[in-house]
Amino acid sequence: MRTFEEIRDTVRAGLGQLVCDLKLENVQLVNVFSGEIYPTDIYIRGGRVVSICPDAELEAKEIIPCGRRFAVPGFIDTHMHFETTMLSPEALAAIVVPKGTTTLCADLMEIANVAGEEGIKAMLDSMDRLPYRMLIEVSSRVPTAPGLETTGATLGSAEVARIMDWPESVSLGEIDPSKILFGKDEYLHKIADTLARRKIVNGHAIGRMGQELNVYASSGVSDDHETVNGEEMLARLRVGMRVLIREGSTERNADELLRAVLDAGVPLDGLCFCTDDKHPTEIRQEGHINYIVRRAIQLGMRPMDAIRIATINAARHFRLEDEIGSITPGRKADILLVDSLEEMEPVAVFYEGRMVAQEGGLLAECPVREYPAWIMDTVHLKNPITAASFALPTKAAGPKAKVWAIGLIDRQIINHRLLAEVPVVDGALRQDVEADLLKLAIVERYGKNGNVGVGFVKGFGLKKGAIAFSTSHDHHNIAVAGTNDEDIALAVNEVARLHGGLAVVSDGRVRAGMRLAIGGLMSEKGAEAVMAELDEVNRAAAELGCPLPAPFMTLSFISLPTVPELGLTDLGLVDVLAHKIIPLEAEEPEA
Repeated sequence: MRTFEEIRDTVRAGLGQLVCDLKLENVQLVNVFSGEIYPTDIYIRGGRVVSICPDAELEAKEIIPCGRRFAVPGFIDTHMHFETTMLSPEALAAIVVPKGTTTLCADLMEIANVAGEEGIKAMLDSMDRLPYRMLIEVSSRVPTAPGLETTGATLGSAEVARIMDWPESVSLGEIDPSKILFGKDEYLHKIADTLARRKIVNGHAIGRMGQELNVYASSGVSDDHETVNGEEMLARLRVGMRVLIREGSTERNADELLRAVLDAGVPLDGLCFCTDDKHPTEIRQEGHINYIVRRAIQLGMRPMDAIRIATINAARHFRLEDEIGSITPGRKADILLVDSLEEMEPVAVFYEGRMVAQEGGLLAECPVREYPAWIMDTVHLKNPITAASFALPTKAAGPKAKVWAIGLIDRQIINHRLLAEVPVVDGALRQDVEADLLKLAIVERYGKNGNVGVGFVKGFGLKKGAIAFSTSHDHHNIAVAGTNDEDIALAVNEVARLHGGLAVVSDGRVRAGMRLAIGGLMSEKGAEAVMAELDEVNRAAAELGCPLPAPFMTLSFISLPTVPELGLTDLGLVDVLAHKIIPLEAEEPEA
């Protein structure tokens, strides 16, 4: 918020009584309020815009000739998770800031599920060193599915209310429909406390339509980033929810939603952009929010409209339009200089009036700080993990048994509930590698109970070996998929040895691994090192036959007990819409 001193100095600078810090000379200003693009100069002092008047003749300590480049407001990611980038907040700067993102609205639910309020504080300790703005969507569901999973920590109503008072907190993080539709007072209290502070509530309304969606919206939920088609988008806009158009690594929703927007002539003021979960390699190759802006323009949207969605729409949604989202007097000077609105590749990025990136790279390194020892040691297996840990005894008499399996859907985090047949060998259910029916397991990693949940998944395509990951939403126990129990056990033990991370194994050998020791979720290394390691483990997974472009991102989501149709936790197989544990074996398909 603006202080008296900031207001006084901005006014005096505009009157010529104080010297400005910076003049961006000869820009084509993209004004998201008026919808105009026109030539002018931008004057900045104390990190805020002083003037955009073409006739202003103010003194400035530094003048940067801009050669009629377009001046665009810094982009805002309205919903993301640091943890699934595998990068610390410091390391992430190197790949998102040069792409033009100057504000990240982060739901820290992953580290909160591991380490609670102290885990969130450990992340916020990085804020002062970052060349971008970190805003917090206070985690609403820690745990996500009480009674259906084991987590490392909990955040009750009192903790959420306390964190909501932090100046960095702008909303209540994504809250799924089960918390509302099943009438759970704890979550209604969290919503009420948030609304009382005039902050918003983020949604997660995957698969909900009709009266269920109306009930959900009536609780005070403001948006949904889980919209996957035009019908769902329109339904959410009708009940007054904003749609956060998402483009992540596995959640590729932008093209379908943008086409629906253009085809149906949907009003744009209810739309924002977000990444939710995107691996650094995809950000490096494609872009960040600038990628979604570029795709919108390529599909036929006017550049001004695409830019508005990425800037002022987002700022208004979080009630921050007086601070960010535009290049106008008094606002923070978050500015991108670009040669082409269609290409949307920043030549320079300014954050609060300071140039922080140029020609695709940061101007100054943002080194990863030393994180506390306790948060680097969160993976503890209560019991020894062996091949026997994943055995599935059965009473089935024949050579095969019917089971419920999770069927992956390409480029989506939702899944199908499949009725499949798997072999029965020596009284136990086994994988059917030829049919791509692999075992999927979740191993409790907080040292609390030693639970191991085992099921089946179709879609990974592994021909041999196993892959494992200590990020599995939202409980973040160890998720593993594999063709045989011996390699599954080895992969889990390798992740534990790394204190969290990724592992690829086959034929009793570790083929590749990657350490993610910060909460078992993030690396302490820089972005380039992490991307190189991620490329290596992805290649190793591909060598085992996996065709997925982001296999570990997929692995991290298929256990989620709040995304239809099935999830798997350390307690067993979850029917997501019914919100209950169900038997793995099934005799007849559902009617």
